[in-house]
Amino acid sequence: FLMQTSEMLRKICIRNLVRKYCRGLTAERKVQLQQKVVTSAVFSGKKEGYLESLSQPFLETRLKENDLNPKVLQLIRGEIIKYVTPVIKYDRNGFKARERLLVLTQSSAYVVEMAKIKQKIEYATLKGISTSNLSDGIMVIHVPEDNKQKGDVILQCEHVFETVTKLCMLANKQSLVKVVKGSLRFRVGSGKEGTMVFTVGPEPQVFKDKTGQLTVV
Repeated sequence: FLMQTSEMLRKICIRNLVRKYCRGLTAERKVQLQQKVVTSAVFSGKKEGYLESLSQPFLETRLKENDLNPKVLQLIRGEIIKYVTPVIKYDRNGFKARERLLVLTQSSAYVVEMAKIKQKIEYATLKGISTSNLSDGIMVIHVPEDNKQKGDVILQCEHVFETVTKLCMLANKQSLVKVVKGSLRFRVGSGKEGTMVFTVGPEPQVFKDKTGQLTVV
């Protein structure tokens, strides 16, 4: 009887401590924990660098709304901007690296060049998000084959865990995130496909190899 009472009191004590902790959480801290839970579900045990990312709080955004060009703000007016981060975009054909911004609103993702919107992906049409299992910051946003889209979007992000988590939560498509090994296929446009190869080397680099593939080291 004493053991049953002790176990019952222990459970009540734990429940009260959990309730006290939860009630003491700020709204910002709750958002952090919700995001980290999604990051764990997507990346834990799958991608290098995940464990190191645990101690790094996600920022609400990497750039403020007023850091965007006024012309871009005018083009996406009516949409609430949720997250902005600098990225490197690789052309789908020649794989030339270009500095861009990734802007996430409540309904769409935008790839932005200065005052221009280079590509818009509505979350409702998003087909998937791919990353490698290595420690690179590459992510591929897969889009549908239609006349509105030029092809899948190849990006390199400094904070890839944060960016992918924000994107899949806003799009409500956590299940569509894939962590791949070795290589992945991406759509170039007009029914064509390209291949990206992931490998390990002495220093990080991204280049077009002799076979025409995008190689990520």
